[in-house]
Amino acid sequence: MAHVVVLGAGVGGTIQAYELKEALGRDDTVTVISNKPYFQFTPSNPSAGIGLRTQDQITIDLAPVMERRGIEFICDGAVKLDPEANTIHLQSGREVSYDYLVIATGPDLAFDEIEGFGPEKYTHSVCQIEHAAASGDKWDDFCANPGPIVVGAVQGASCFGPAYEYVMSIDTDLRRRKIRDKVPMTFVTPEPYIGHLGLGGVGDTKGMLESIMRERSIRWVTNAKTDRFEADKIHVTECDEDGQPKKTHEIPFSYAMMLPAFRGIPAVMGIEGLVNPRGFVIVDEHQRNPAYPNIFGIGVCIAIAPKEPTPVPTGVPKTGFMIESMVTATAHNIAQILEGGEPREMATWNALCLADFGDDGAAFLAMPQNPPRNVNWAAQGRWVHWAKLAFEWYFMRKVRRGVSEPFYEKFMMRFMKINKLKDGRG
Repeated sequence: MAHVVVLGAGVGGTIQAYELKEALGRDDTVTVISNKPYFQFTPSNPSAGIGLRTQDQITIDLAPVMERRGIEFICDGAVKLDPEANTIHLQSGREVSYDYLVIATGPDLAFDEIEGFGPEKYTHSVCQIEHAAASGDKWDDFCANPGPIVVGAVQGASCFGPAYEYVMSIDTDLRRRKIRDKVPMTFVTPEPYIGHLGLGGVGDTKGMLESIMRERSIRWVTNAKTDRFEADKIHVTECDEDGQPKKTHEIPFSYAMMLPAFRGIPAVMGIEGLVNPRGFVIVDEHQRNPAYPNIFGIGVCIAIAPKEPTPVPTGVPKTGFMIESMVTATAHNIAQILEGGEPREMATWNALCLADFGDDGAAFLAMPQNPPRNVNWAAQGRWVHWAKLAFEWYFMRKVRRGVSEPFYEKFMMRFMKINKLKDGRG
């Protein structure tokens, strides 16, 4: 009988618990630890950031769902992981022991690395539903007294999709309110070009997103290193292809949302062999940590090296379907170990993304996510907006039901030849 603990209950951790419950034996137990009592559908945070979603609409109380699935749920924050003792120390003073641990915490948001940055200072955020809801609450006030807007990401950021979604959704909402002409908009990013996305682009995302931004009169600064924020302006150094300063910008704003760089959570920071210097969990091709083989890592919290250098540092995004492939591989691998074998499964890290722009959107399919790829496709259309809304409804329903992958999802993924495991299985 084994006790498997999942630390974190986001898009990866919640589904991981469900898949473990299905994959493990009847006598094995699964426990989920999260510092929040609810699951949040993070992909909809950009919509919440302008009041198009409420916190209640995109969160689910986890305790009753986990109880129905026979999973223990502990709402408590992790203070320190002790991998030598197989123990997690929690904020309440409680200690939880495990036989196997899956770290699925997501990131710590590094707002403190730049002066004046973050929701406690001069900028808004859509990284967490609490931040996005607070931004949404203030959006009407901004629209009553509009001014310049700055959206984008700072150096070291890795998840650029929400910034593109947010700037386009803002543009759409301002046009609906017929005040777009009163709002100059600038997109600031460390990417070497628009549409790089931390991935070297997907299909023709460069041409497609540049065209959309020109059409919507959104200016941009690429290769941008953000120096500091003041109450009404951002200070940016634009770099050349060698990463050397090329031009400085002082861009005024009445409203700003910039994505931060990520790092590992404090509870795992500095554990030699488990994490890298930024606190991201080191894993092998089986999602397993080499130094502590009873610890696995999935999602945004794991270390993935960039595939190409960029003049200003950018990270590698960990997208939704990519994370789900890590989940499936991890569940199978732990089950194989408990049966006396060795882990065999490797996640495909395929990426299927829907970016909602409020009226239309962009879709990306990268197989695998990081180049070189077997499939490299991007498209734009109104259908993406509706597909994103349908996906939100579907994923929330899946979480409420406590199901990791209904049969019709497996059928559709196989029909589209998008697999989670490298042997071609879903």
